[in-house]
Amino acid sequence: MKLPWPSPSRLTNADRNLNLDIRLDGSLVKTVLALLMILFATASFAQTPPATAFAPGCGTADTKFDVATNDKQHPFAKRDAGKALIYLLQDDSDFLSRPRPTTRFGLDGNWIGATQSNSYFYISVDPGEHHLCGEWQSFVGFGVAHKSAAAHFTADAGETYFFIVRDHYSEHRGPAGISFSPLDSDEAQLLMSKLGFSTSRPKK
Repeated sequence: MKLPWPSPSRLTNADRNLNLDIRLDGSLVKTVLALLMILFATASFAQTPPATAFAPGCGTADTKFDVATNDKQHPFAKRDAGKALIYLLQDDSDFLSRPRPTTRFGLDGNWIGATQSNSYFYISVDPGEHHLCGEWQSFVGFGVAHKSAAAHFTADAGETYFFIVRDHYSEHRGPAGISFSPLDSDEAQLLMSKLGFSTSRPKK
């Protein structure tokens, strides 16, 4: 059975107004929903701040070290079974001023030791990815471009790794700075034969 449906010509003004109201109400609902979705997305974004960049190797700013350096000792340690060994060197041959910096070294967010003026030390680590940081722990008395640097590497058991901090300053070449990079094993041992050996402990 076919229900009768008024043709457009038989619609009254009231019918036409009702049909128009329905269409307008539908458009209004869509607009409101779109605005609500935008507001919800904005609120969600505001509640989730972006991550902050940082150096994962460095420790907290309040840790300082007392450092003793023996210029007559140049130890080259044996690796522990199942471990890797890292040598950390400080080269001040391009730092043409005094006093030279004391550099603290960080591993995976903790300071592990420090060197002072052309010296080195070593530490045993577990295999896996590690983050390193080198930072001057004290101000050296003039303009500084960078006083910290960082690197990361993946350690394999039974392997030895060498990293070096190179400090630089010359009154004719701008402010002081620091760089941190891996070092060839032969070059490292050549340098270590001339550098002192540093031992350090946190200041109380």
